[in-house]
Amino acid sequence: MEKEFELKKIFIKYREIIVYLIVGGMTTVVSFLSYFLFSYICSINYLVSNFLSWVCAVAFAYITNKIWVFQNHNFHFSYVKKECISFVGSRVATLLIDMLIMFVMVSLLHTNDLIAKVVVQVVVTILNYVFSKFFVFKNVK
Repeated sequence: MEKEFELKKIFIKYREIIVYLIVGGMTTVVSFLSYFLFSYICSINYLVSNFLSWVCAVAFAYITNKIWVFQNHNFHFSYVKKECISFVGSRVATLLIDMLIMFVMVSLLHTNDLIAKVVVQVVVTILNYVFSKFFVFKNVK
């Protein structure tokens, strides 16, 4: 009983980060599956596949971050429009970092593209949380 209470206290204290990591994991799955689909099933260039997987992941991440991580249920059009622009803008910044790391690791360092994708996901996940927490959903309580 005491351990359950402690776990509950930890979850309450770190709920946002825990849920973000879960949602981030789900977003990573969306990114990897869509990358695999575009690159290996459809035989699309790895950089184009990476971009397309980014689009899929950003759409998924916006919805899940808004509702579950930051518990923002304001769906008024003008609010969502502004928030969405901010969200996508921050994701464009991390996309550029994502693409640069992929290019350097795959084209210049000849690293396997899936290994490079893992490295990219770690860096991008951290940056996306920081941007979402302090810029996109900063007014959410």
